[in-house]
Amino acid sequence: MAEDNMEYNKTVEELRKHEYPMLKDAVYLDHAGTTLYSKSLMERYMADMMSNLYGNPHSASTSSQLSTSRIENTRLSVLQFFNADPADFDVVFVANATAGIKLVMDAFRSQPGGFLYGYHQDSHTSLVGVREDAASCRCLDDDAVERWLSGSENLVTKKHDAEIGLFAYPAQSNLDGRRLPLSWPRKVRDLISQTQSTTYTLLDASALVSTSPLDLSDARKAADFTVLSFYKIFGFPDLGALIVRKDSGAIFQTRKYFGGGTVEVVVCLKEQWHAPKGQSLHETLEDGTLPFHNIMALEAAIDVHRSLYGSMERIANHTTFLARKLYEGLKSLRHSNAEPVCEIYSRGFFYKTSSQMQGPTIAFNVRNSFGAWVTNIEFERLASIRNYHIRTGGLCNPGGVASALDLQPWETKRNFSAGLRCGGETDIYAGRLTCMSKVLQSTRLKVVVALRFRKKLLGKSDQKALLGIGNGALFIKAQGKR
Repeated sequence: MAEDNMEYNKTVEELRKHEYPMLKDAVYLDHAGTTLYSKSLMERYMADMMSNLYGNPHSASTSSQLSTSRIENTRLSVLQFFNADPADFDVVFVANATAGIKLVMDAFRSQPGGFLYGYHQDSHTSLVGVREDAASCRCLDDDAVERWLSGSENLVTKKHDAEIGLFAYPAQSNLDGRRLPLSWPRKVRDLISQTQSTTYTLLDASALVSTSPLDLSDARKAADFTVLSFYKIFGFPDLGALIVRKDSGAIFQTRKYFGGGTVEVVVCLKEQWHAPKGQSLHETLEDGTLPFHNIMALEAAIDVHRSLYGSMERIANHTTFLARKLYEGLKSLRHSNAEPVCEIYSRGFFYKTSSQMQGPTIAFNVRNSFGAWVTNIEFERLASIRNYHIRTGGLCNPGGVASALDLQPWETKRNFSAGLRCGGETDIYAGRLTCMSKVLQSTRLKVVVALRFRKKLLGKSDQKALLGIGNGALFIKAQGKR
């Protein structure tokens, strides 16, 4: 397996030279935000745009019908990419995963009596935001989810009148790469059959699908709603999707808003009436003109990605191999006084079956030789000087950050009142950490380069700078990527 990964890594290194010319003299470590588009993808897309005439799909012209045909072909390609049967699933194109989440929320907040909302503590901020429209909500950790699924407690413990519930969680934490059970949606359905309740599942697959396959071949095991962003997989286009189990699609019938393209006829004068389109689920949910040029780019992205890198399974093996190498390297880093440099928070690497429990992401913080934290600000400054591209801040995972840093609600409120903000000029208050940084690797060479950079931080020149930092913080998320 190791030899196969090394051989594949050589192939990726060669691809990097001619497929990613923008990386010359740069070390790009923010694949969690977006991976990079390949030269072949852009050339194919431009050739398509220059060779064909595409019109607005809401028309009967030949250019419009060509656009419509290409959109539907791409819709099927997306389902095929995730092994999803078109008889069981429909794809709704959206701007990004967040837009897909909001579309689901629109359906649930229109329910009579409102809805109950349970979300996992590792949820992205966009999942957390759904709670603001819920009749009652609850943030759950792993143990609370399992107790609920076992029937020993309710999804939401506060009193309520809502009859419909929604449970949301990430397939993989965007903070530390921890993978949560994909078996939960099936267990929710088993619970529903026992309790006669009505609870739907919403899966944020954005972090998982960036480097790993998502198999939707068995609709009984799949979440009712799955959201993702394609730029995290392909780099381009800037597009997302909401994948809906057709058996769960009826919940959208109560959605009140409609836009152009989702209705058959509308009466405005003297009466308020309209007839929604009903031939397919996506027709009722894709308000306005679709970003049809982006959708055509997605079709090219899927094909080019497969031709360059092979299957997602192969990418998953490669990125797991890279992450393991980086984990071992970071774990072994020591200051001259033998004190460890890194405190690693991605626990999945402790197990032999780490790929099942852990994505290719490593979250950790760094101390100088005196035990003081290294600040995000100083780390970002040093990285920028060397043309390293990283991301710092709260990482859009408030529950995960609070849990990792043991921040109590009153501390978070106090920090906000004191002026601390994500991306601000300081990242500590009263000696406590408040945020993190993250970097994401793409090849074995970048793993080596990243480790060398950290070792340089231990050298005399950089160490002098670090000694004066005081009680700062550094959380780095390092993920293997193509």
